[in-house]
Amino acid sequence: MFFHHRDLAYTVRVDKPNPVFARMLQQAIGGPEGELRVMTQYLFQGFGHRGEKRYRDMLLSTATEEIGHVEVLATAVAMNLEGSKSEQVDEVVTNPAVAARMGALEPRHYLSAGLAAMPSDANGVPFNANCVDAGGNLIANMRANVAAEAIGRTLATRLLELTDDPGMKDMLNFLIARDTMHQQQWLAVLEELGPEQATNAPGDYENAAEQQQHAYAFFNHLMDTSLPMDARWTSGPSLDGKGTFHLVEPAPALGQEAELQKAPPEVHAGAEATAPDGVGTAFGRFTRGVVDKVTPGS
Repeated sequence: MFFHHRDLAYTVRVDKPNPVFARMLQQAIGGPEGELRVMTQYLFQGFGHRGEKRYRDMLLSTATEEIGHVEVLATAVAMNLEGSKSEQVDEVVTNPAVAARMGALEPRHYLSAGLAAMPSDANGVPFNANCVDAGGNLIANMRANVAAEAIGRTLATRLLELTDDPGMKDMLNFLIARDTMHQQQWLAVLEELGPEQATNAPGDYENAAEQQQHAYAFFNHLMDTSLPMDARWTSGPSLDGKGTFHLVEPAPALGQEAELQKAPPEVHAGAEATAPDGVGTAFGRFTRGVVDKVTPGS
C-alpha cells in the first residue's frame, strides 16, 4: 500500500523557465539513467525478494522515494514549460527545423501533454522497462543498483552543468546527494554480506571442474597490444579466493569452425544454401512441424 502527500519530496523552484531545459530534464525521468528506471527496478526487486525482510523493506522504501523523485522532476518540467513564450510554441509548430531537434520546445510537451512532463526521455522516446534489472538474486541486484545510481548521479551532474537557474541547481544538488546515499547503501549491503559479496552471482553454483582453467583467465582480444601481466585483474588471487588471475594472450580459439546444415526448401535460403527437398536436415522436420501447428491439416 502506498500513501501520497501533497508536499513534494523536495522544493521545486524555477527562477528562469526554460523549455529546452525541460526537455533535457526528461532524460532524468524516462531515460535509461532516469528515475522511472530505478523506481521500477527497486519495486520489482522488492516485490520478488525471498530473503531477509529488512532487504525487502530497504528496497521498497527506496523505490517509494524514487516515485517522489519522478514527481519532483515532472513538476520541474511543467514549471519550466509554464514560462514558454507563445512565440516559442508558434515556432515549434511552424518551423520544422526548430521542431526537429533540441532547439526549442519539445513538440510533444505541447501537443500531447499540454505543457507537462511525459513518461519519456529527452528525445520523446517512451520509457522502456527493458533497462530494468530485477534478477531475483540479492548480490546481482545490489551490483545492478550501484551501477544504476552511478550513471544516474552522472546524468544529474551533467544536467547541473547545463543550467544557471538557482532553483534548478538546488533541486539537482539534492538529487545528487540522494544518489550518493543510494550508491552507498547498496554497497553497504554487499559489505554486510561479508565474504558472499565477492562471490559470483548467483553464489550457489560452482564452476565445472573442467572449466576451472578458464574461470580466472583474462583473455586478451587486442591482437596488436599486450596487456600488463601485473595488473590486479591479471595476477594474484581472485577476489572470491577460489582461483588465481592470469593473463592469456592472444585469446585462444577454443571451438571449431562453424558448419551449418543446408536449409530446407521452405526457408527460401537460395539455391546454394538449400538441401534438396530438405533431405537430411532436422531443421526441415522442425519447420514442417511448425507449419502443421499453424495450419492444421496442411
